[in-house]
Amino acid sequence: MLLIETVIHKLVFLRLVIISILIYNYNMKSDQLKKEKNMAKICSGEWMNQLKDAWNAEPEVSDALAKINFSSVIACGFKGDDKPTGVFIVEDGVCTRAGDYNGEEVNWDMRGTQENWKKWIKKPLSMTTMGMAVTMGKLKFETGDFGAMIKNPKMAVPFVKSFGLMSQIGGE
Repeated sequence: MLLIETVIHKLVFLRLVIISILIYNYNMKSDQLKKEKNMAKICSGEWMNQLKDAWNAEPEVSDALAKINFSSVIACGFKGDDKPTGVFIVEDGVCTRAGDYNGEEVNWDMRGTQENWKKWIKKPLSMTTMGMAVTMGKLKFETGDFGAMIKNPKMAVPFVKSFGLMSQIGGE
């Protein structure tokens, strides 16, 4: 009798473990589907606005750039296109507006292939890999002085961290 009760308890416990695993997997898949459903197209106005929110929420980017009164119009898009796709306007370190590019005069215009943008979103660029990407032509600055920027740690560090923010928001 004791053996049967022990087996029954173990079966009940095993059943609870299996149900917990199924619920966990369901929730993970549900969260993943929500995340995929909400992913904006890379460099689109929607994506740039998501980046704006992440930028402004990250003190290592916005506060660091506010300390040096960094203001700029930054655009990004795809290699081979005649104009950028998205625009990002920063005033004293804070992004005040982001969206689709609409002919704004830009200080920085970064371009990459769709494949490379996706790669950088999955694994953000570091100082070293960014230098390599620029040297190899994978990340192209149509406008802006990458060499001067990367030599200034007060600008370079937040800039590199902004690629980490891209990783947080994802994109397709």
